Amino acid sequence: MPADAAKAVEAVYRSDWGRIVAALISITRDFDLAEEAAQEAFTVAVDQWRDSGVPDSPRAWIIQTARHKAIDRIRRRVLHKEKLESYAADGFVRTADEPDYDAGIGEIPDERLRLIFTCCHPALAPEAQVALTLRTLCGLETDEIARAFLVPPATMAQRLVRAKRKIRDAGIPYSVPQTTDMAGRLEAVLIVIYLVFNEGYTATRGGPLVRTDLCAEAIRLGRLVRTLMAPQAPAEATALLALMLLHDARRSARLDEDGDLVVLEEQDRSLWDQRQIAEALPLVEEAFSGGPGPYAVQAAISALHCRTARAEDTDWPRIVRLYDLLERMQPSPVVALNRAVAVSMASGPQAALAIVDGLAASGDLDGYHLLHAVRADLLRRLRLWAEAAASYRCALELVTNDSERRFLERRLGEVRAAGEATSSATR
Repeated sequence: MPADAAKAVEAVYRSDWGRIVAALISITRDFDLAEEAAQEAFTVAVDQWRDSGVPDSPRAWIIQTARHKAIDRIRRRVLHKEKLESYAADGFVRTADEPDYDAGIGEIPDERLRLIFTCCHPALAPEAQVALTLRTLCGLETDEIARAFLVPPATMAQRLVRAKRKIRDAGIPYSVPQTTDMAGRLEAVLIVIYLVFNEGYTATRGGPLVRTDLCAEAIRLGRLVRTLMAPQAPAEATALLALMLLHDARRSARLDEDGDLVVLEEQDRSLWDQRQIAEALPLVEEAFSGGPGPYAVQAAISALHCRTARAEDTDWPRIVRLYDLLERMQPSPVVALNRAVAVSMASGPQAALAIVDGLAASGDLDGYHLLHAVRADLLRRLRLWAEAAASYRCALELVTNDSERRFLERRLGEVRAAGEATSSATR
């Protein structure tokens, strides 16, 4: 049935886009060609799977089809047979020894990790390294990446074009470097892995809030990087793995039965994955032993939540102190916003509102829906119903995830009702 084929294609796109593009880049050594061929293969799949059924290995089918599409595109670019043969001789197109597209994803070498290290080459600007990997590994659209960097989509599009051209023109190898050469790329690699995790933990757009495939993949890559750099794995690689494990441990409690968002203080903590928490807590201690970095501080914050059996027993003053440390290490408007939330829990919403209003006045987070959502929640707690409703409306204009949208709509309805009740009582 057409609908079934379309759903199958969508499922493969969501779960395997990054692995498919990584495999195609390893074959073609051309980012644009790999993406174009992959998109074309997905389009073909909708029609063919409708008629012949979904294949046993959808990902391998897509890769094989995309490979043929890529070769067709190369043929159209060249006029002579010998030119095409020279591409094959140079390894640009493989003509034999096809890769095992369904090899175990935990094995080394790893195509996705190769892609990350290729994108995170020090010849590229740091922002371009991260943006290009998010585009190819996660399949995020340019506007989604731009939103993460708080820049206009046109600016981000230019960065992506320049990064791809640099890789092509400089002949940057598609490979995992030697362990001794990893240090220069590690910071960007860890940023990429964490942003992949964040996209899975709170999806930018669409229906589900959580994309477990991306969370699992980021954790797998975090383990792999740490293993590759053993026995002297940097503390921040350990800390990032711990941080992701602790966040992911709360996954089952973050949504209710209807798929709606459940905020941290209202979560059923018996649903948290205690096995993952137990694995992560020693890693937090290990990361702190050599002097904490930004990931270690964030992991320590998450560990405090995960160690606390009841929300009301959370040590918010200590969390504020950790955010103070994080803000000194890594000052940013988003860190300041997260710190404001902690301040509101430790010292009350009025103290936090001054911080949030300062962030709003700076304009740095104008397009960030969580700024307006946090401000709305503070105003709600202060019983300033009309102002809270206005901030919720601002957040709703910017939010792109359906679960978050429903949560904000519910909160907006609550403050409107409270405001009307207050007005009636004072008449």
